Amino acid sequence: MPRRRPGTLRAEHRVPPAGLPGAGRIPGLSARACAEILRVERDHHDCRPGLRDGLWEGAVEDALRQYRAFLRQPGRYLDLCFPASPHPGSSLVDVAYARDVLEEALRSLSRPSRAELGRVLAPLDSELFRRTLSDPYAHRHAEPGSAWWHRRLYDGEYRW
Repeated sequence: MPRRRPGTLRAEHRVPPAGLPGAGRIPGLSARACAEILRVERDHHDCRPGLRDGLWEGAVEDALRQYRAFLRQPGRYLDLCFPASPHPGSSLVDVAYARDVLEEALRSLSRPSRAELGRVLAPLDSELFRRTLSDPYAHRHAEPGSAWWHRRLYDGEYRW
């Protein structure tokens, strides 16, 4: 009977490397992309123009979780909601703000990691676009040049 090679035996019992913090933390992303996201979150822990709280450690994971939870709601159309509290932790209730956090992370990542995160975001973005309505009066309250998710109809606004 042929003997199994040592490398084959080690591969079956492989333990994830301990040197990569946050490896495997975000579903759908490689360990390398997760490690780079963690590095970017630590490096960009400040307020950038256009972003209320900057990036904090775990910001991308929190924003993705909030984005997915928002899209799991039942119903044909979804209403975006303004945050109920001005507390920074409650700002992720606004899915447009969560998407802003993800966009800031996309801008800060290298090309391969940006592509990975973009592949995770693409189906979520298309679902958000499909299940929210365009705001015909967005030009009155949205900043010029703002992203498309800021030009969707919010709860309590007039519906056509």
